Amino acid sequence: MAKKKQKDPANMSFLDHLEDLRWHLVRSVLGILIAATLAFIFKQFIFDVIIFGPKRIDFYTYRVLCDIASFLDFEQSFCYEELPFRIQSRTMAGQFSAHVWTSITAGFIVAFPYVIYQFWSFIKPALHSNEQKNARLFIFSSSLLFFLGVIFGYYVITPLSINFLGSYTVSEQVFNDFDLSSYIGLLRASVLASGLIFELPIIIYFLTKVGLVTPQFLKKNRKYALVFILIISAVITPPDIASQVIVSIPVLILYEISIYISKFVLRKQKKQNRKTS
Repeated sequence: MAKKKQKDPANMSFLDHLEDLRWHLVRSVLGILIAATLAFIFKQFIFDVIIFGPKRIDFYTYRVLCDIASFLDFEQSFCYEELPFRIQSRTMAGQFSAHVWTSITAGFIVAFPYVIYQFWSFIKPALHSNEQKNARLFIFSSSLLFFLGVIFGYYVITPLSINFLGSYTVSEQVFNDFDLSSYIGLLRASVLASGLIFELPIIIYFLTKVGLVTPQFLKKNRKYALVFILIISAVITPPDIASQVIVSIPVLILYEISIYISKFVLRKQKKQNRKTS
């Protein structure tokens, strides 16, 4: 029986490309669902250890912040015997719904390298042969940046937000009883937003490749980028200056790295143009 020949990307119609994209999306969704199923099975570890980790006072970040606060004589700011709030579920399907959506989120995070691989497989035919050789580097670097962002969101943004919002009161007559979906929503937003923000160098790389961004443009608009970064930091962190500064620092570093990446891409393109001319 003859094997089905793979279509030449150069001769594929628009509908053929859409069909190809559909199958890459299907594979990505299947990869996420498989990882989500594993997360669903290991419910106790996902919730007791990971999700509710930042709620415990012995969480690593709180211990570090308490040591720093003690050194600076600000023990009352970060040193607690117990975080003054409780988590509750006030709807019939609240806990089951939280279980399902948390599993899907965990599945997306775990399967992110596979999703990136499917994205690369789709755009690969449009790239030059020397660019196709960088597939492993692209998948590794984008996955590494995403996981670093997730870790940053989990160990920095989430504890700062929980510490501030969980201990904030307008009166001693009001006790903080947070809904389960609200707590998980804060954690999910912090983690995923940080993971995607850390993809900035990869985004700049592709924007430079297609000619939409240059190093001069990034340098010229650095001050506007700083304002934009501060706005993002204000959105994903509690409204205190210390938290916003802590979040802004790594994003600013990524922005400066992106400038050098943009320079590298243009320099490489100039060398290729000299060789072809």
